[in-house]
Amino acid sequence: MAFSLAFLFLIRLWKFCRPPLDQCITEGGIAVGGLEYLLSLHNNCVMSSQDKLNCNPNLLDFSSFKHVYIDSFPKLRALYCQYKSCVASTVSGISTGNSIHQTATVILSMIYQKMTKGGLLSSNSSSPTSSNTCSSLIKSGDDALQRPVLPAWEIMEALPFVLEAILTACVHGRLSSRDLTTGLRDLVDFLPASIAAIIDYFSSEVTRGVWKLVPMNGTDWPSPAAVLQSVESEIKAILTHVGVAVPNCSSGDSPVMLPLPMAALVSLSITFKLDKSLEYIHAITGAALENCASGCPWPSMPVIGSLWAQKVRRWHNFIVVSGSRSVFRHNNESVAQLVRSCFTSFLGIFSSTSKLTAECSVNGLLGSSITAPGACPFVAPGFLFLRSCRNINNVQFLNDVIVGLVTEYSNELAGRMASSGSSRLKSNGASISLATQSAKEMATLGASLLCAAGGIQLVQELYKETIPTWLLSSRDVKLKNDNVVSYILEGYGIAYLLILSGSIFWGVETNLPLSKLSRRNRIIGVHLDFLAEVMERKISLSCNPITWKTYVCCVVRLMVSLAPAWLQEVKVDTLRKLARGLSRWNEHELALSLLQRGGTSAMGALAELVNLVEFEQKKPCS
Repeated sequence: MAFSLAFLFLIRLWKFCRPPLDQCITEGGIAVGGLEYLLSLHNNCVMSSQDKLNCNPNLLDFSSFKHVYIDSFPKLRALYCQYKSCVASTVSGISTGNSIHQTATVILSMIYQKMTKGGLLSSNSSSPTSSNTCSSLIKSGDDALQRPVLPAWEIMEALPFVLEAILTACVHGRLSSRDLTTGLRDLVDFLPASIAAIIDYFSSEVTRGVWKLVPMNGTDWPSPAAVLQSVESEIKAILTHVGVAVPNCSSGDSPVMLPLPMAALVSLSITFKLDKSLEYIHAITGAALENCASGCPWPSMPVIGSLWAQKVRRWHNFIVVSGSRSVFRHNNESVAQLVRSCFTSFLGIFSSTSKLTAECSVNGLLGSSITAPGACPFVAPGFLFLRSCRNINNVQFLNDVIVGLVTEYSNELAGRMASSGSSRLKSNGASISLATQSAKEMATLGASLLCAAGGIQLVQELYKETIPTWLLSSRDVKLKNDNVVSYILEGYGIAYLLILSGSIFWGVETNLPLSKLSRRNRIIGVHLDFLAEVMERKISLSCNPITWKTYVCCVVRLMVSLAPAWLQEVKVDTLRKLARGLSRWNEHELALSLLQRGGTSAMGALAELVNLVEFEQKKPCS
């Protein structure tokens, strides 16, 4: 039990229960959620503590904490390598002559022994017979009279082969669905840590899509029919409330079906009692079910939620809200609609007829009340986004969605200013100031949503690809309010979005770990290099010149005033090109401030610019 508790605690940190597709999301070449990433977080903390101790010897000594590498744990490393192999390809099959396969045979003997001893083993005579391998494994149960005494690591390594054998036996009719569930439960009772291997294997097989669908009819597998219609209608109501067009999630008259590994996993999960002593099992099983269901076709989550809602009625609202999140995993259009609803509920301007604008600001975004017991659950769009964003598969497209909404908001805001009766918007400083403040609020929301959903990856992509592409591309959609103020607000909004997103992850100081500091310098340098090349007219833009000028001036001004540390490692040649371009726009003070923040290496360029400005000012007007 001690091994199982420690191992499952590691699994909760490791996020072993996440589907294989999530392991493709990388941060600095390391799989987010993978064991390497977990160890890298620990090692970064150790390094940061050592740096702080060197700077301030009076701090608590953390020298007892050492760097940890997976090679220090050979058995864990072997199991992890096997896990990644199972994710990458199917288990080849059980063969003899190998210690792992021999262990698998012993475990199978234990499982089948209990079935035959209790008279549980049954088969479907109408189904085809299994392969010789499965038959021999079933018969091997006659030789075992008690539970084997095996090292836990060896059992964990053998479990993928065991699970493939019993699933194959079920497919070929040599093992009934009830016997399959009983065998899995007996396996978990024997070694609770085996639930991690079961989750790992079944999640991989569900995403592979090679197993047949089985009917959840109450005979072969548990039926969700009692509450399925209610759960589906409440999920639809939640999504409609937040402005998301609901895909057809009803199964209609057709039988409810799930892939065999998914049916086996959910059937196993509902056998566990809601006992405090089993919390370590429920902690990873619940997350695994939700992630695994998201790898199935869309109606799977309502089916799984209905099965659990029947088991625990007081969890009904929680299950319905959780079920409403699964639509966002694969459906980009639904995600875009939810993000739009977040802007609408926070800013309250996109649609005057929307129910979401009744209470805007933070209360409108995140909600201010909890649904009363017994009532149909409703959630605010921001709350639903935060609960769903980490499970979006194609999270990269969010950058384009948010930048597009910032542009649309700026256009809408300019239109509202024009219709408010201000006939001279250009000279109305108060109106412009108020509008730019609104643009800043909008950018703050966009940066928060972006960082919550994709983390540092989306921020890097925003700097390197999204905004440069946005500046280079022409607007295909005709703006409703095509005026100067609209273009100015576009530039302000996108500039604030860029700076705020970077500030959230990198901060504005220099006291960062070396790896994070070098990454920040590299990404900011790439973006400023792009701006400098455009300033030198080596790259042609398709955006409006007013938007471009406003964007550059705002970005530079924000860096100079709020994040001067960002400029200290930028190439001097890049700063010189930007300063020259700003001077051509008569932004002399901003250009000088930019070079001043560049540090001692930029002093020569600063002197050149001062001389150039003085020369231009002394030049007689023609």
